[in-house]
Amino acid sequence: MNRMSEQTMPPRGAPPSGSAPPAATAPGEPASERPEGIGAATAARRPWRPGQLELFVAGLFLLLIGQTWITDRLDSRAIQAWSTVFVAIAVQALPFLVLGTVISAAITAFVPPSVFTKVLPRNQALAVPIAGAAGAVLPGCECASVPVAGGLMARGVAPAAALAFLLSAPAINPIVLTATAVAFPGRPEMVVARFAASLATSVVMGWLWIRFGKTEWLRIPRRFTEPGSGSRWEDFRTGMQHDFLHAGGFLVVGATTAATLNVTVPKDIINAVSGHWWFGIVALAFLAVVLAVCSEADAFVAASLSGFSPTAKLAFMVVGPMVDVKLIALQSGTFGKGFAVRFSTATFVVAVATSIAVGWWLL
Repeated sequence: MNRMSEQTMPPRGAPPSGSAPPAATAPGEPASERPEGIGAATAARRPWRPGQLELFVAGLFLLLIGQTWITDRLDSRAIQAWSTVFVAIAVQALPFLVLGTVISAAITAFVPPSVFTKVLPRNQALAVPIAGAAGAVLPGCECASVPVAGGLMARGVAPAAALAFLLSAPAINPIVLTATAVAFPGRPEMVVARFAASLATSVVMGWLWIRFGKTEWLRIPRRFTEPGSGSRWEDFRTGMQHDFLHAGGFLVVGATTAATLNVTVPKDIINAVSGHWWFGIVALAFLAVVLAVCSEADAFVAASLSGFSPTAKLAFMVVGPMVDVKLIALQSGTFGKGFAVRFSTATFVVAVATSIAVGWWLL
């Protein structure tokens, strides 16, 4: 009898007769937290996405197919021009990127959040022009303003005010205005026009964000909201290292894109539209996005474009510090790709419209 019961009784821990075996669980995952069959069903429904190996193989395959086309168009002069533009953009922007990360880390480590709430009005519509005018204090370029704006948002500043500061800081600071006066000697109206158009664009964009901006569009850097280590100097060092490595990578991406577009865009197209007033404005606005010249040097580039109207040159100087490929890359890495696409597109339209209005009024 005992033998018969041992043969008929299932082993200890085995499922009852006729039942399906339990689904396999991933290592480290409790079996009770995964229902039977869920893992197989999820794996079956999961869409296939190419990984790094697949993308690498696809890139090599494309290079192999198009090697003749690439070789014919990338001679030694093109490669030399590409490397020159890339190094020039990186060298121009790097000091101001360091300045921006230092200021951002200092704000995070040493400035209490209550300072910003006391300085700026609670009414966002009033805080936007004040923050835009405060951009005249920071002697930096767009590479410096992005991490600073991210730090301000995380410290409690309204996004609309921080974005107004982000746009105005690289365009109306004393160094940029002085460089503009040197590049256009005897023409103080160009300095006034650049200041007025840039400040107006930043304020309008801040107000537009209040009216149409959505919270889910903007990704505020979360590092600033984490508790500190207890040492302000350690927080300063950690914050500066984090911001520099993070923004520096996107600076390289932006400089690479700008150098590539610089080499591939034919100059005959630019010369063909210089004689048309409207086309000239739009052409120089797009050229400012492509060239990604630092705001301290773009006035000299604009002054060298002798075939274009003063309003077109103004558009070049207003759009460049606010919308270029390097800045779009920095904004994508800091605030998210969705934000960068929406904000850059709207800023480009507002900057061109403001440049036309101010140019018609002063130039």
